[in-house]
Amino acid sequence: MSEETRLIAGRYRLLDRLGRGGMGTVWRADDELLGRRVAVKELHPEDARGGRSASPYTSTAAPLREARAVARVKHPHVIVVHDVVVDDGLPYIVMELVDGGSLAERISRGGPVDVAEAARIGLALLAALRAAHELGVLHRDLKPANVLIEESTGRVVLTDFGIAQLAGSTTITDSGSFVGSPEYTSPERMQGETAGPESDLWSLGVLLCAALSGESPFRRDSLGGILHAVVEDEIRPPAQAAPLLPVVLGLLDRDPERRLGATEAEELLRTYVTTGAVPVPAGRDAATRRDTRPDTRVDPRRNGLRDSAPTPLAAAPRQPEAPGTARAGRRRAPLLVAAALVAALAGAGGAAAVLLHGDGGSSAEAGPGSTAESSWPPVRTEQSPAAKARPNPTVTVTTSPTPPPAKKPVAPEGYLAVSDPGGFALVVPEGFSRSQDDKRVYYMAPDQDIRIGIRVQSPAADGPLGTMRRSDADGPNTNPGYRDAKVTPTTHNGLTAALWEFTWNGFSEAEGDRHTFDICWDENGTMYDVWVSAPVDRTDEARRHFDTALDSFTPAG
Repeated sequence: MSEETRLIAGRYRLLDRLGRGGMGTVWRADDELLGRRVAVKELHPEDARGGRSASPYTSTAAPLREARAVARVKHPHVIVVHDVVVDDGLPYIVMELVDGGSLAERISRGGPVDVAEAARIGLALLAALRAAHELGVLHRDLKPANVLIEESTGRVVLTDFGIAQLAGSTTITDSGSFVGSPEYTSPERMQGETAGPESDLWSLGVLLCAALSGESPFRRDSLGGILHAVVEDEIRPPAQAAPLLPVVLGLLDRDPERRLGATEAEELLRTYVTTGAVPVPAGRDAATRRDTRPDTRVDPRRNGLRDSAPTPLAAAPRQPEAPGTARAGRRRAPLLVAAALVAALAGAGGAAAVLLHGDGGSSAEAGPGSTAESSWPPVRTEQSPAAKARPNPTVTVTTSPTPPPAKKPVAPEGYLAVSDPGGFALVVPEGFSRSQDDKRVYYMAPDQDIRIGIRVQSPAADGPLGTMRRSDADGPNTNPGYRDAKVTPTTHNGLTAALWEFTWNGFSEAEGDRHTFDICWDENGTMYDVWVSAPVDRTDEARRHFDTALDSFTPAG
């Protein structure tokens, strides 16, 4: 049997090689038992020189343990691990096959992405990291080569958890090898400290810079230069990152305790997606951040960038320190650690070159995925954990004019008529409580199993049907286990409308499968979006609430 078609574990037939990195070779394969196409990662017990690698995968215990950890992470933006097998003494990880290239390939072939696409990718990766971190799993090698873009849908998939560890691990293994890619590694890990979720968020900040400019801001000509840049040098985000500068600077804070958290970063990126601007978070004035300035050295020959660059932000002067050895000690410590890491990598021979320049994970030969920017943001994200976490009624006070109150409709038995501060009225089941975020209003059952949502927004150029079709296309990204979906052109009170209906898994096993009814229509220069979501075994009840809410819905004026 030829190498290209060998059968492993009596089940998986390897067909063609998709990519090779420092940790393993990825194959396109057929699962002959279930009749499906998969990706199989063959882990390398030896390096390319034929000597023993410093990789932790010299036995089957490590990949088995870590693949099991990653397999617990169920999220549409995280690669699905199907199986782990051992064949002829070698471990293999069997994963879903994502038909598309990596973000690194996309940048290499087409140049950096625009800001809207970078924000979209960032939001997807934040969701993936959140799901992993909630289970205590760290990625530890977040970089463009480990982010896949599905060609047909634009879905962002975080892959190559091959060096993932449970929280609390360090960058240096027992064998003295370096874990991860230096340009994307956080300062605390560079200094041998234990890693937490904040380390992955630092890597995300570096990745956003690379996606927007084409390279990491910590790229240098030598490994020692990279380590010094990450730990000690002034941080200069690329000029292309200016629209997202509060996010980038927040993620690239060298102090893990001050670093921007996942929730805050997500809120800022969503603000950019919806408004085109990112506010500076309270207490994070970018103009006074120490050791961080945007790099204004823009080459106008690259990717059609403008010759002009934003004015650099002035770095605040460092506070004077008391004389003595304290400052010298603080400055020497990172450099001594960097020197030790250089020595460790130098002792690994060819492995150092793989870590610095190798793909580090699976890479596909297919071209980069095509993404429709118009699919972001979705019409609504009813499943927002933030919304579920705030069941008590809240009202956001703004300085904008208050819409005129809508006339309360007549409520049937078991329902209550409400005149909402958002400028509309409807009836909701008795006992439901109101909450809201900055985009939409929610009415939820006491157990939060059934949720009614309303969003008031400006009309879209392609109308309600186009809006719902874009939301449907992005359904797999916003709704885990998205399935049985359909978008139907319809009317509401004689007005053009579109109905979107689908089933999904819910955000947790405890929540279970859910079904959603969602309709939007244009009325008097405004688009209204009303949806109801409930567990699948309460679909009939949800439909009744949906119909009642729609029949009673009255806009302001």
